[in-house]
Amino acid sequence: MELIKAFLANEDGMGVVEIILIIVVLIAMVAIFKDEIEDLVDDVWDSIEDSAKKIY
Repeated sequence: MELIKAFLANEDGMGVVEIILIIVVLIAMVAIFKDEIEDLVDDVWDSIEDSAKKIY
């Protein structure tokens, strides 16, 4: 009985579970907003290229 109580009171693994949940949420957000992220990256890259052309 003491072993079960000690097992239930042990919270060492909570940090790992929280990190995994955060990673899952981030992956889901990237999957949901994939098109918007691609458009944003393309716009930023185009802006960088335009600025570089003005310098040279």
